[in-house]
Amino acid sequence: MSETTKKSPIKNPRVTEKASNVFEQNVYTFNVDVSANKKEIKKAIFALYKVTPVKINILPIPYKNVMSKGKKGVRGGGKKAIVYLKKGDKIEII
Repeated sequence: MSETTKKSPIKNPRVTEKASNVFEQNVYTFNVDVSANKKEIKKAIFALYKVTPVKINILPIPYKNVMSKGKKGVRGGGKKAIVYLKKGDKIEII
């Protein structure tokens, strides 16, 4: 697969109450592909938002057992990345 047809490891911004509380501190959270690593995420952030991250933390999102209408199921897990930017940088999340 060539570099131009490769899919971005960033799925979408993770907009939760906890994640939005740290926007003022230049910390952003994204849902990322399970196979993504820090270097790929750093390149994708620069390509999408034109900012260079200072630090990136990657955390697993665990699978959770749920009940819906009396039936058991599993809500999928995944991976999230916490991206730290320097003071002047900003990412616009609509």
